[in-house]
Amino acid sequence: MKGQPRPRAGPEHAVLVDTEAQVENFRQAREARRVELIEDYIELIADLISDGGEARQVDIAARLGVAQPTVAKMLKRLVEEGFVSQKPYRGVFLTQLGHELAKRSRDRHQLVETFLRALGVDGDIARRDAEGIEHHVSAQTLMAFANFIAREEKS
Repeated sequence: MKGQPRPRAGPEHAVLVDTEAQVENFRQAREARRVELIEDYIELIADLISDGGEARQVDIAARLGVAQPTVAKMLKRLVEEGFVSQKPYRGVFLTQLGHELAKRSRDRHQLVETFLRALGVDGDIARRDAEGIEHHVSAQTLMAFANFIAREEKS
């Protein structure tokens, strides 16, 4: 309304950040969501291979709680991006690029989970929460988590 002061920022009022900063925040969040799905598939494929020697489309669908056509579409994308290879009547296998991504994802997950446990979060909750957080934290934040854990281990 004209002539009335704009409400002051406080705990009950949001403060808009600079437009460019907000654009970058949302861009990073969108990218994290895109990468999250790829990483979840790659991690699961690595786990299935480690457990049973191969990752079958039916097993991936069952573990992710999605339909097989959804898995087929993602696997096609993962093949195109060089993360996996598929063999007729066999299953899905990680390429070197896929193995590297699985290791980075697993390491990040473990670091976030260890950090949450160091804060006193219950193990099951820390594992579940880490599954979401791991994809959305920056390298700087991960380094801060690692430094915190190292300080805690020394005390």
